[in-house]
Amino acid sequence: MRGERIDWPNGAKIALSIVVNVEEGSEMTVARGDRGMEPVDELGIHIKSPIRNYGNESNYLYGIKAGAPRVVALLDKHDVRASWTVAAMSLENHPEIGAAIRDRGDEPVSHGYRWVHQFKMDEAAERDFIAKAVTSIERTTGTRPYGWLSRYFHTDNTRRLLIEAGFDYHMDDYSGDVPFVDGATVPGKRIAIVPYQLDTNDMKMWTDPAYTPANWLDYARRAFDWIYAEGVAGDPKMMSLGLHLRIIGRPGRIWALDEFLKHVCRHDGVWFATRREIAQVVL
Repeated sequence: MRGERIDWPNGAKIALSIVVNVEEGSEMTVARGDRGMEPVDELGIHIKSPIRNYGNESNYLYGIKAGAPRVVALLDKHDVRASWTVAAMSLENHPEIGAAIRDRGDEPVSHGYRWVHQFKMDEAAERDFIAKAVTSIERTTGTRPYGWLSRYFHTDNTRRLLIEAGFDYHMDDYSGDVPFVDGATVPGKRIAIVPYQLDTNDMKMWTDPAYTPANWLDYARRAFDWIYAEGVAGDPKMMSLGLHLRIIGRPGRIWALDEFLKHVCRHDGVWFATRREIAQVVL
């Protein structure tokens, strides 16, 4: 039985998609009119009382102040391109991140106007949410986003609204290792579906304190090695590596990203692609 495959540009054996999520600066807080706070990072504590959690806000700010410079430095060190899934408000509050994306020539991807759940929005509210994100991200990075990643859940209207708003691809899919085309949501219109892989995401180190950076590195390297070997055998695919400034950017974890990038850069035929570049292969 033969699985999915795709031919990458220049005969690449694997398309490696580095995804840097930027949510810090748009998380839930009563200071922005929300009913409550985000769960406390690292501890998994969720307090439902409508109080302001200054400590947790500073924990998110760590990702901007300390994590982002480390992540950017490593991407520069290894000369690796990335796609940044950004909550638009995060870049409004921290324009230095938008400037870094622009200066590196990386791709901004929309993670919503804010890092909030959109699944409860009606069609009009969701359409406005998408439009505000596009306008804001284009202003802060100089480039409009062509891809979309929701916060976990989306609505029955999301993909159609993205097509109407001029998006090239949608990331809310975990069904495989190869991008594909949705031509059925809006007849006569095509949008690429670029799957996102949660198993290699650094969020594992946040949700499970027993999952160490060494565990994450070993898993990510093994995932790369397997997909690369399939590509060498004539069955190319893609791999996503999801990162968060406040997670991988910690001094006890950033070394694992450095080791992963050293590992993959030793291989020939690795295409460090933006997600839009991957989408355009199938469009």
